[in-house]
Amino acid sequence: MQTVFCELKGQALIAFSGEDAAAFLHAQLTSDIMALAADRTQYGGYCSPKGRLLATLLLWRRPADILLQLPRDLREGVQERLSRYVLRSRVRITDASEQLRVFGIAGAGAASIVSTVGAADLVAAHESVDADAARITRLPGMRYVAITEAERASSLRERLGKHAQQQAESLWTRLDIEAGVPSITAATQEQYVPQMVNLDLIGGVSYSKGCYPGQEIVARMHYLGRLKQRMYRVRVITTDRVSPGDALFSPDFGAEQASGSIVQAVACEDGAHEALAVVQIGSARSGALRFKSLNGPVLELLSLPYAIPS
Repeated sequence: MQTVFCELKGQALIAFSGEDAAAFLHAQLTSDIMALAADRTQYGGYCSPKGRLLATLLLWRRPADILLQLPRDLREGVQERLSRYVLRSRVRITDASEQLRVFGIAGAGAASIVSTVGAADLVAAHESVDADAARITRLPGMRYVAITEAERASSLRERLGKHAQQQAESLWTRLDIEAGVPSITAATQEQYVPQMVNLDLIGGVSYSKGCYPGQEIVARMHYLGRLKQRMYRVRVITTDRVSPGDALFSPDFGAEQASGSIVQAVACEDGAHEALAVVQIGSARSGALRFKSLNGPVLELLSLPYAIPS
């Protein structure tokens, strides 16, 4: 793939600062915040008390705060909900979306590009560094995300444009899909436990930390092995729009009961759509998944960069 960058305007950032910020988030999210070092990022999730995801997150630890990166349309609700639990904790929660801008960089020359802005030392996934123009992290699959102050965004955009072609944010969605990184949206909130969207397979769930909302249910799924659904990467050719929450069907479940649903999707140039879908494991193995109805278009299973447990 050619080297590209995308301005991720659909992403928002919530900042948590204060003496108790890390401990507060550790008690609210699925990942191990206390183990998140200043030179690292990590995936995580925020669940309801029933263990269903309200948001999937990319977490950044900076010297003065911790940032939660999530879809913009979820920011207000997630921020308001977390604010209810601050109580006497010394935590300040603010919307940092107007002060900061988010960029994604990918492609064969991505490493060289980030080195030109001072991030040459990112050799492993989720390493993070303060560069001269932005704070940058490396994601699995040789992708990079950069966060910069709003007043420096034009300068960073110009510097990136000298070495890479700017693309629409939908390309980044496709790269997330190829990487098997889920994004909960308003249409799919409270639909999935973290393991259903493979959050545990990308480092977003800790089974050794203390309690958080939904932890008992998430742990039961892990230790008792009762998980019946996993997330798969799929391709479907259809003239219909493919959207989060769309139902999937298979013969083993019949025409009345869905065997899965779309988590996120993107249209491709050839008229097809690629998507991440949570599907009954048995239905996925059968290879007979259909879009929207038992007589709908066939879904083709595509590979993911990590293995799904059998």
